[in-house]
Amino acid sequence: MALTLEQVRHVATLARLSLTPQEEERYATQLSAVLDAVAELESLDVSQVEPTSHATLASSLLREDVLRPSLPPEAGLANAPAKVGSAFAVPKILE
Repeated sequence: MALTLEQVRHVATLARLSLTPQEEERYATQLSAVLDAVAELESLDVSQVEPTSHATLASSLLREDVLRPSLPPEAGLANAPAKVGSAFAVPKILE
């Protein structure tokens, strides 16, 4: 599927990208190749393939999310260069 330059410009606008004419040409070629690859995949018969939510079929590799005691604020802020109440004080960077 060959994308037109107008389609590439539309996608670039949606992504808030400013492209040069050379970039528009390059992306038209590259995005068209991606769409061709997807179209090729769509032609495969996957009716006998079990749906999966993860490619490796591995169970969660993360630890169980359990509540545990943490440092008291005084210990966490012991070496802080500046603090406000029970929080770190940081310089204001936004108006």
